Amino acid sequence: MGDSGEGLIDAEARIQERMEELERERQRTQPKVAKDPEKERTLESLRLARLELQSQAALTTNERRRAQIAQAVAEIDRRTAAAGA
Repeated sequence: MGDSGEGLIDAEARIQERMEELERERQRTQPKVAKDPEKERTLESLRLARLELQSQAALTTNERRRAQIAQAVAEIDRRTAAAGA
């Protein structure tokens, strides 16, 4: 019975080491917590809106619509700069 008890203790030690290793890996790969989640959401929303407008601009042939899109992109850039500061 002594040998089987030692095997159990060794197995438990290996399991514990593996769990600690997985926890360290999880902490290392987790994204950093945003300092201001609302600001991060705002910036991400503006970035996505800018991408959408740029794709619309690439497909638009109407010059008036292109001017509107350019104004909207400029406004998004202004808001991004204000939110980033």
